[in-house]
Amino acid sequence: MPRSSETRERKASAIDRRSLLIGGGAAAGLMIAWGLWPRSYQPNLAVANNERLINAFLKIDTAGQIIIVVPQLEMGQGVTTVLPQILADELGADWRTVAVQGAPVNPLYANSLLARQFLTSDWSKLAGDAGDWALREYASREAMMLTGGSTSVRMFMRGYREAGASARILLCKAAAARWDADWESCYIENGIITDGQKTLRIGEVVSDAVGFTLPDELPLKSGDGEEERLYGRDIPRIDLPSKIDGSHNYAADIRIADMVFASIRQGPIGATGIKSLQDAEAKKVTGFLQLVQHDHWVAAVGTNWWAANKALDSLDPVFDVAGPPLDTLAIEEALQTAFTSDAGRRLYQQGELATAFNGARLVRAEYRVAPALHLAVEPPCATARVTSDLAEIWTASQAPAFCRRAVADALGMDEDQVILYPISAGGSFGRRMDHEPAVQAALIAQEIKRPVQLLWSRAEDIITDRPRPPAHARMHAKLVAGGRIEALSAKVAAPATDRETWDRIARSTSPAEAADNAGRVADARALSGMPSLYEIPHYAIDHYPTPIRLPTGRWRGNADSYSCFFTESFMDELAQQAGMEPLSFRMQHLSGQPRLAQCVTTAAAIGGWQGGVMSSGQGLACHAMDGGYIAMLVEASMERGSIRVKKITAAADIGAQPHPDIARQQIEGGIIFGLAAALGCGAEYEGGLPLRAIMGRMGLPRLADIGDVTIELLPSEAEPAGVGQIGVPAAAPALAGALYTLTGRRYRDLPLVAAS
Repeated sequence: MPRSSETRERKASAIDRRSLLIGGGAAAGLMIAWGLWPRSYQPNLAVANNERLINAFLKIDTAGQIIIVVPQLEMGQGVTTVLPQILADELGADWRTVAVQGAPVNPLYANSLLARQFLTSDWSKLAGDAGDWALREYASREAMMLTGGSTSVRMFMRGYREAGASARILLCKAAAARWDADWESCYIENGIITDGQKTLRIGEVVSDAVGFTLPDELPLKSGDGEEERLYGRDIPRIDLPSKIDGSHNYAADIRIADMVFASIRQGPIGATGIKSLQDAEAKKVTGFLQLVQHDHWVAAVGTNWWAANKALDSLDPVFDVAGPPLDTLAIEEALQTAFTSDAGRRLYQQGELATAFNGARLVRAEYRVAPALHLAVEPPCATARVTSDLAEIWTASQAPAFCRRAVADALGMDEDQVILYPISAGGSFGRRMDHEPAVQAALIAQEIKRPVQLLWSRAEDIITDRPRPPAHARMHAKLVAGGRIEALSAKVAAPATDRETWDRIARSTSPAEAADNAGRVADARALSGMPSLYEIPHYAIDHYPTPIRLPTGRWRGNADSYSCFFTESFMDELAQQAGMEPLSFRMQHLSGQPRLAQCVTTAAAIGGWQGGVMSSGQGLACHAMDGGYIAMLVEASMERGSIRVKKITAAADIGAQPHPDIARQQIEGGIIFGLAAALGCGAEYEGGLPLRAIMGRMGLPRLADIGDVTIELLPSEAEPAGVGQIGVPAAAPALAGALYTLTGRRYRDLPLVAAS
């Protein structure tokens, strides 16, 4: 039976108090909480008659098809190829037999690595092994299935290797029993089990295999054998054929019997309710069926989406707004004022900055970045079918367990009465952490008593976007003889966006309240990417949290996307003050970072670095994040007043990647994404609305504006680094440096040029 939202809230509050365990008596609280938690979790995968369940990540059918379960959202990053590739390699499967299935909500698929990023501040009092253990347990118990932060491979690589090894051992045991042989002498290659003489196909023994037991320790492949390996090869992407022929399903492709279509209006930022509607005009639209009005939004339902959206245009809804309408000037003033507030905190320090600065002549610079929109190709969409005791939701979600919970709360149902079907996303960049489309579609379907597909318009997507936060930085440094930085201070004003996002998606805090909370507490996550890896004896990094009234969200590269711009742009200015060319200046501060230093010299050599001389049109920047290192050389020109990026060369040390070509694709995509932030996609607001709500007016780079892109992956035996974000941060400062050599002026604001 459905329970009331009040009961659900009481239960959620009890869980939070019992499991977060922050404050006095944490250790005792942990023991109490552990007594209430499950000791183990079981897979909840649907298994057909011809399939055999091996573990939570793998099913094998009797025909030999390898069905690999992926709990991460496919957003174009290739996760539905890379994770199966790791498992299939360890198993010894024939890649042609591999299929992929999305995972249901289950604690076994919790991403504790990304949960740790979100919860670092909350769990700071539980440091060390106890804290790591408690966080993993909490993430599992809450089924924190999260996609983002370039964590998929780093989080799940070990689990997929063990899943593949488990299957290999069970299959070898089953084959060895038939042959009366030693299972340890058997191996699997290209889907064939053999002891060197006899052979069997995987499907022939899989039914027997599930009856055997695993050894206490799983022998993983060492990589030293002579057998053919899938790991490290550019094998065909599993999702590519269906995306090419159009058969790949996204949320807007779902079709259900008796389904209708809906469009929605949610008002400007700060809207608190609907003031007036012109419903008589909406009823005149052919195909219009019904209006659904909620506290903060109104939706039109029609026989097709065009009719629904046209009806909304005819409605001309007017919204009540709390406080003065948000505008860019107010945001900028809030960020500047933050530097004088008492909320600022020193998050990182080394040496004696005050002593080093005392009486010194300092180099100073201020930088600003505007809010940056997500602009995913696919607007938010969800399809819902709701009955009295069951809700089915088709949507792309980066946090499916939290999305399911939000839908259940909105409908007054238990979570196990909500089925969330995982659907691929046409891009996300953090946009699909939030789950309003799923909740809204469910509420509309519940009211009209028919399945409904809710698709936001592009304008609605931009108006209600939770962009990467704006930020201001004040940089100060002291140079000494030899052109070395002796001391550096970085003061950054920005909201704590990770804290804000978590408040919304995990704690159901309203966007306005979450934004206000994020502007009041200093948080290291708002300065990710700082301090840099440069060798500086004395430094201090300060965060000034800022309430700006604009809800913000995770974005590709997160805070690194602006912290790298601040640091690398300032390094260029310091190099000029020291009378040194930018490459040499950086290298003398990278004596303790050989991997990053090698990236810098490699990018410069391949890209034909000319020393940063005026008119060269070249700029250089580097960064380290997600366990990887990258350096980038950008060569640009000014043609008829427009910027053209003629050539980009990047060198990256990202460890031993499972699929090098997908890694290159991700880095190249990140670079172009970073250039988009440098040239456009910045949001300006007036009257609570963005001044531009059409992608064609954002000043985004086109293919004709981008020349050759070269990605050089340095040989490495290190663990694979995250690749989805690492290409983003260095693109903007490298382009800014290139523009300086062309124009003679420093570009200290992002976007670097205003959109026309």
